[in-house]
Amino acid sequence: MIVYDLIVVGSGAAGMMASITAARDGKKVLLLEKLSKLGTKLKATGGGRCNLTNTLSNELFMERFGRNGKFMMNALNELDHKALIDFFTELGVETHAPDGYHIFPTTHNAMTILNALEEELNHLKVDVRCNEKVETLLLDNQNVTGVITQNEKFNAKNIVIATGGLGYPQLGSEGDGYALASSVKHKITDLHPAMMPLTCKESWVENCRADTISKVYMRVNFKKAKSLTAYGDLIFTKNGIRGPVVLDFAREITPLISKYGEVPLLMNLTKGMNEDQILKHFKKTTELTTLELVKTLLPEPLSIELCKLAGADYSLRFNKLGGEVRDRLIKLLAWTPLTITGHDGFKMAMITRGGVSLKEINSQTMQSKLVSGLYFCGEVMDLDGPCGGYNLQWSFASGYLAGQLL
Repeated sequence: MIVYDLIVVGSGAAGMMASITAARDGKKVLLLEKLSKLGTKLKATGGGRCNLTNTLSNELFMERFGRNGKFMMNALNELDHKALIDFFTELGVETHAPDGYHIFPTTHNAMTILNALEEELNHLKVDVRCNEKVETLLLDNQNVTGVITQNEKFNAKNIVIATGGLGYPQLGSEGDGYALASSVKHKITDLHPAMMPLTCKESWVENCRADTISKVYMRVNFKKAKSLTAYGDLIFTKNGIRGPVVLDFAREITPLISKYGEVPLLMNLTKGMNEDQILKHFKKTTELTTLELVKTLLPEPLSIELCKLAGADYSLRFNKLGGEVRDRLIKLLAWTPLTITGHDGFKMAMITRGGVSLKEINSQTMQSKLVSGLYFCGEVMDLDGPCGGYNLQWSFASGYLAGQLL
């Protein structure tokens, strides 16, 4: 019977990196994937373009993950964005940052990354088995000894769980790792879908779908979460909002929806202009209609809807409107309210917020503090970041650290 040095469960970015790292160190590695092919979710990252990482310093990078960000320090010290670029250069993959920030393969094709990783796994003679779903972890006195799949038993003194979260279940993310971790008494924090579109109560958004609104600032409008803010480009949908700012903010909003049912937002759609600045802008000319004035700040469909919300006859000149109407319109332009009521669940979530508690994982090794020889890496842990290469960099870095083993 073969005894492996390491069994890696899951073949995403984290799992493949852990396998490669251990195999390069001479370890006998088995990589188990429940789907018929490796890296299915990796192929979909960045809209298929694969935003690998970004050019931020480690300190700024960790800040973007919030209060748990410091957990990544050891992993990033081992494999930061520069080291990740070097790793792929070694595999024959050229990368670049066309905007000076987001780093992509020069092909802008995720298959370039996946093919390079698969070739390295083959080169290192990693034993890759697809269609093998791990169902049970085997222990002996709190030491891992192997796993049981639906087909057979495999033995190893080290196990890495790299199964991802719950987002995009059609790509294999069904929470298998949470069940495995729970089976050996690891705590799983509350799980919420993240990086996804949001739905709202207001129906007027349906009429504003034609344009992207840039440089939108939004914040949660109740005291218990007043510090939650986001900034970026916004797109209105048939029944809600999407776009980069929404994808980033969703990780903060979805837990609040679960708790409160709905979440009131305030959005500045006028590139940061406040009421005084908007009023001053409007007073520059008295010849335009109200709609024509608002259109100097926003696309026409959105301008019409905000005028309607303010009760303004937008065919009139601004100075011909009643004082209360003018005040309402200015306030709406400075801060547009929107009520978030829901989302489409994990089926549309790119990542998962929550996971295996970081308190039970050694950040210096990614090894469990409860079970010897058990490691975690990637999204299965309670750590998630915004759009822009953050989560993929974390997956590669944590996989690299976990693959070093003790």
